[in-house]
Amino acid sequence: MNRVTIDPVWLMHIQKPARYIGGEWNSVVKNHDEIPVKVALAFPDVYEVAMSHLGLKIIYSVLNAREDALAERVYAPWVDMEAMMREKHIPLFSLENKCPVKDFDVLGFTMPYEMCYTNILNMIDMAGIPVWAKDRTDEDPLVVAGGPCVYNAEPVADFFDVFFIGESEEAIGEMVDIVKAWKAEGKPGGRKEAIRRLAQIDGCYAPSLYEVSYYENGVFRSIRPIDEAAQFPVKKRVIRDVDHVHIDDKPILPHIEIVHDRAVLEMFRGCSRGCRFCQAGVVFRPVPFLPGGDDLPPCAREERRETAGDRRYPDKEYGL
Repeated sequence: MNRVTIDPVWLMHIQKPARYIGGEWNSVVKNHDEIPVKVALAFPDVYEVAMSHLGLKIIYSVLNAREDALAERVYAPWVDMEAMMREKHIPLFSLENKCPVKDFDVLGFTMPYEMCYTNILNMIDMAGIPVWAKDRTDEDPLVVAGGPCVYNAEPVADFFDVFFIGESEEAIGEMVDIVKAWKAEGKPGGRKEAIRRLAQIDGCYAPSLYEVSYYENGVFRSIRPIDEAAQFPVKKRVIRDVDHVHIDDKPILPHIEIVHDRAVLEMFRGCSRGCRFCQAGVVFRPVPFLPGGDDLPPCAREERRETAGDRRYPDKEYGL
């Protein structure tokens, strides 16, 4: 297992060095040499914002619950840390084991909003991975993405191998199964074959398997599949059995104050209002309520214990 070495003296000149040291309570550390599928989960913003994102927490928990997979976090460094990393030739690394992102099998981004696109490209470059998907070799990880912005993936399609459209909790497990089998077989057909296999997962869009045309003024015109493995149309993934959706009841406790510095309990997804300017009110229809009402109090109590709420506020039960 290859690890990045960070001199503690360097961090003395960095704002909020706790962003980069890992080791938080409830973080999961596994041995890379014993796990067949390794996934780096990336959020294209700083630690305080990334640690507040519930979707990434759920995917992290789903993957690390498996014995044949591991997930480690990687977030966008602040400008001072980026400058130091580039000066010292330190590649982008994961928080859990300090492993270079380039050494993982899959680099998975959450795409929460369009303004983070430049951060995504910067992180790929800092990892030492070719930014353009067409330039990557079999030695590079598969670069995939999910999140709200993948509903309009075409602006960044040339930089990704696969997009997961819709709810990804189930699809991410299918991805692990496919990558595991592909590696066990000796990676036949290289990364192109891996992409073809992933493209057959419901809700997956692999841009290299499609041909896109534009009008002379640059406006999108049409898209068509050019490989039999490509789905058309690609339909968003929806979790049908909401009563058994994965719940992260052991959230990672950050070292520093984050944007949403509290435990989060997911009751439903989207919004029933349906405002035309709001994506969340449109893509989740009908609004799924999850989990069942009887499950909420036990989940809340477990989160309270795991986040030390029962010790920080011993006299408060909050009706649980």
